[in-house]
Amino acid sequence: MNIHGSKYLCTECGKCFINKQQLTVHRRIHSGEKPFECSVCGKRFTQAGNLRTHSRIHSGEKPYKCSACGKCFQHSIGLTVHRRIHSGEKPFECFVCGKRFTQAGDLRTHSRIHSGEKPYKCQVCQKAFRHTANLTRHMRVHTGDKPYVCCVCQKAFIDSGHLNTHMRIHTGDKPYKCPLCDKSFRESGALQSHKRQVHSNRKPYYCPFCGKLFKTAHEVKQHARVHSDAKPYSCRHCSKCFRWRSTLKSHLLKSHNEGTWFTCHICQKKFSNKYNLKEHIQRHEGVKPFVCDECSKCFCTASGLKSHQLVHSDFKGFCCGLCGKDFKRPFIVKLHFMRCSDGVECDSIL
Repeated sequence: MNIHGSKYLCTECGKCFINKQQLTVHRRIHSGEKPFECSVCGKRFTQAGNLRTHSRIHSGEKPYKCSACGKCFQHSIGLTVHRRIHSGEKPFECFVCGKRFTQAGDLRTHSRIHSGEKPYKCQVCQKAFRHTANLTRHMRVHTGDKPYVCCVCQKAFIDSGHLNTHMRIHTGDKPYKCPLCDKSFRESGALQSHKRQVHSNRKPYYCPFCGKLFKTAHEVKQHARVHSDAKPYSCRHCSKCFRWRSTLKSHLLKSHNEGTWFTCHICQKKFSNKYNLKEHIQRHEGVKPFVCDECSKCFCTASGLKSHQLVHSDFKGFCCGLCGKDFKRPFIVKLHFMRCSDGVECDSIL
């Protein structure tokens, strides 16, 4: 054969190769032939090299070692990608936003943000996902599969991240620390919520029906149920509906004996949640941890302190959703709103 002229041609797809061996290996794609079998697990391969690479899974062999940190890899491509951590090299660039990546696969996945492509579709509910891992995780909602099990209490989870977060309950690990008060949290979301609730006075969201101000849009939507008939939480035993998840939980305990009571060790009074029990015990012990900065008056609860602080403040935390006028107390804005209102429908913000 003249290597500068004719080539080895696949009669199935027309693809050309420079030698007969490459054509032979390629033809196995069409024939399905996999002559190389793993002696451990029986998995078969089209090439001997792929079998050798696969065998390292069973042997634990990692022949490719990083000279910078000593980390070892089973595949040379794994080492090549890893080295970019040390070099900072990101050769794959998004042509839309300019963001760079260490791997071509990561760039392809990122590109779906711009294209809106969601190629992985659930065959049960037709919901689509950008990543195959997200579809795999979603399918567990339908199958009920929870493959990640806590080794301490045996609680199971559909996602490894949820298990990792749960494990912090047992270890006591709280890696997310507030930079303002040094309070620590198990989850990053809890830290962000803490910073909004405790360290920020900004309340950009308001209820258009009573003027109450809120720090998040989610809080407004929850609060709006007070003004409507929305009761999204239903009891599976008696179909009774509730506005709040906490009220449903209390109902399940009191009416159907489902769940866990929190019992006061002093008077044996029972509570449906641990926060109410904590406040109750503080009353037994005379503990008033919430202190007013202005007059040093102490309170058992944060809500008691918050209500008291209005005495010292000119802050007007309630505003009329129709005319924008601000008020200090909720009952005043409600009276004003009745005069100002022209029949706005509550369901409009739900």
